[in-house]
Amino acid sequence: MFRVLLVDDEALARNDVKGLIDWEKHGFTLCGESSSGPLALSMMEQLVPHIAILDVSMPSMNGVELSRIIKERYPKVKMIMLSSFDDYDYVRACLTNGAMDYLLKHRLNAAALLSLLNKAVQDLQFEEREHEARSAQSKIIERLSPVIHREYVSGLARDAHEAGAALESYARENRLYADSVKFGAAAVQIIPFLLLTDSLTDVQKSRFVQQAEDMMQMAVGDIHKRTVAYVGEGRFIVVFSSAERSEHAVNAHIHQQLTGLSHALDKFLNLKCIYAAGPLCGGVKQLGGSFDNASQQIKELLYPNTGPSVLRESLLLEEQKQLLLYLEQLDEERINQVIAAVLAPVQELPVYSMAVQMLVREMLHMVDMVWKRYFSHVPMDGNHHLPSRSDLGRIGSIGELEQWLIQYYGRVVEAIKQQYAGGPYSRHVTKAVQFITDNYASNISLEITAQALSLNPSYLSRLFKEETQMTFTEYLNRHRIKTSCMLIESGSYSLRRISSQVGFLNYTYFFKVFKSITGMTPQVYADRLKPSNK
Repeated sequence: MFRVLLVDDEALARNDVKGLIDWEKHGFTLCGESSSGPLALSMMEQLVPHIAILDVSMPSMNGVELSRIIKERYPKVKMIMLSSFDDYDYVRACLTNGAMDYLLKHRLNAAALLSLLNKAVQDLQFEEREHEARSAQSKIIERLSPVIHREYVSGLARDAHEAGAALESYARENRLYADSVKFGAAAVQIIPFLLLTDSLTDVQKSRFVQQAEDMMQMAVGDIHKRTVAYVGEGRFIVVFSSAERSEHAVNAHIHQQLTGLSHALDKFLNLKCIYAAGPLCGGVKQLGGSFDNASQQIKELLYPNTGPSVLRESLLLEEQKQLLLYLEQLDEERINQVIAAVLAPVQELPVYSMAVQMLVREMLHMVDMVWKRYFSHVPMDGNHHLPSRSDLGRIGSIGELEQWLIQYYGRVVEAIKQQYAGGPYSRHVTKAVQFITDNYASNISLEITAQALSLNPSYLSRLFKEETQMTFTEYLNRHRIKTSCMLIESGSYSLRRISSQVGFLNYTYFFKVFKSITGMTPQVYADRLKPSNK
């Protein structure tokens, strides 16, 4: 995969460029995006892209200045300039700074972008070949670029026939896989890749993939005889070559190498993988077919045949509403029931199957939504009280996964409760508010709350009114009505059931309190939510 860095101060413009093509399908990966020149240079210090797409007009450091610095520091990076203005001075300055082309944004489309990207790849490959041609023949293999080498190998996953011919020609020119008579390809899948990388930035994801690729290459050895390359979505291709003529011996050696690779990932990076080897072939050109076979085996593991029933890969709308509602209500018992119900149909599947990954991914997205509502300035991955999502890579069964999700949701509920506790109120009133939050659905009162907190009811009543500007009953009713509104919005319950569920013993009184707080009856509130009234 060729790494591409996108630099534009307008988020909308960046989204337009990102959405033009299927990047991985065409052999590219967006390794990062930046809203300014200084930030782009900082990102390039961590991971240098092959290609940079730069906006010309940006505050603090424009694209002309940025292209000049990139040319000085990273001369091999190919630069494509984008601008909203057709200014000759800008064009000349950018081309002088080494930009390969300059394109107006209003003329940018998928075909034009792909054409420029492919031209950049051709330039990179040409420069690599030129560099190799200037080297002594005896040093060619020593100086062979792993990046270009891997690009030829990863191409086998996109176009088995043409990429196989290209790799065969490249290998012949550079004396790769010399003296080999048997070849084979394997597919390696990091599991569960979707869950491990879903919350990562593009730069973090690229670094994650690079670490895995480097570790696997180290495990199989000489890159000129056995080559590991990334093909996308957590999938890697491993090409093997051997001078051994016995197919049995070669297959045994490949299996041994793959076992060692798996152990290395687990031991040093705490990553698990599944792998499959394709059939052996007699030439480099046929390696694409071998990989296709191996990749199909991996697909059958990720998407197991479950018989006539079709497994769903997304939460039902009702389940989404329930998870959001119960998180808002801080109702751990019902959250746990929903988690168990969602995972029940997939109990027999491998924990890394795509059906399981997609369901868990959506359940985590539900948590993300609620977390951002309460803790907008605190990233979830920076909270040390939550279980690390990297733990998902070490979970071996649906049962373990269910317990992890229950713990994760439970920690989020606890964090929200602590947020309530850390409000502007004194210790006694804070405890009273927490008691209401935990017990509003029961028949509680000021006296019951005061007794639970070992306080005098009159003292608590006066303190509560002073700090909240509401009586205890007013606060309790507002909390109950707020919860009843969420239940009505879920569309899952009748108004009578909602009334009792939020703690009202009298249905008529529920209507009266609801109208006094919201200005309308519960029925009118429900009617306004219907599609015909929106």
